Amino acid sequence: MELSILYEDADIVAVNKPAGLITHSDGRTAEPTAEEWFKEKYPEAQGGYAHRLDRDTSGVLVFAKNTAAYEFLRRAFHDHEVHKTYLAIVYGVLKEKKGMIDFDIGRSRKDFRLRSAQPKAKGRLREALTRYEVVGEASGLSLLKVEPETGRTHQIRVHLKAIHHPVAGDPLYAPNHPPALGLARLALHASSIDLPLPSGGRVSIEAPLPSDLAGAFAHFSPA
Repeated sequence: MELSILYEDADIVAVNKPAGLITHSDGRTAEPTAEEWFKEKYPEAQGGYAHRLDRDTSGVLVFAKNTAAYEFLRRAFHDHEVHKTYLAIVYGVLKEKKGMIDFDIGRSRKDFRLRSAQPKAKGRLREALTRYEVVGEASGLSLLKVEPETGRTHQIRVHLKAIHHPVAGDPLYAPNHPPALGLARLALHASSIDLPLPSGGRVSIEAPLPSDLAGAFAHFSPA
């Protein structure tokens, strides 16, 4: 397995994670992981993944090469100093072309795999904020630029479902919807990340679209 490196310095390395690859082992399967790739390529590294992407989400994934960089990035994520931008195809046409989704997120009472933005969600409800902007529309679908301001599990997928526009191809949060534009995967891509560097300054890292999403995005006209 080889991952495309988008940015690298003495402290961090950012890769373009493909859809279908998990960030780290869940302890239940023996499949390859992005974390294994990192450990094999940098056997002396004392850091690890600084954040996670869902299995079926493609795009920028950042690793820290040493303990100091790892702690620095974890603090930066916690303190909202990292700015992430995603692109998503969702079902339906949104009336509000730009907005903020601010529903708290907990666990689903119906399925342990899911998170929920319902008021009666299970367990502790955690604050979650997601900005979105409609950037394209096509045949009952919308293309969104999405910027999560918090980092809850499945946050973008849960929030978009909560406003009745789930991400196309989502097997967990839109299982009964038809495939969109021939895609056989979750239509969600971590397109860029802007973060502070342990050595000082900031860097903006962009991940090119995979071919399947690029083909689907070509159907959209500007909103």
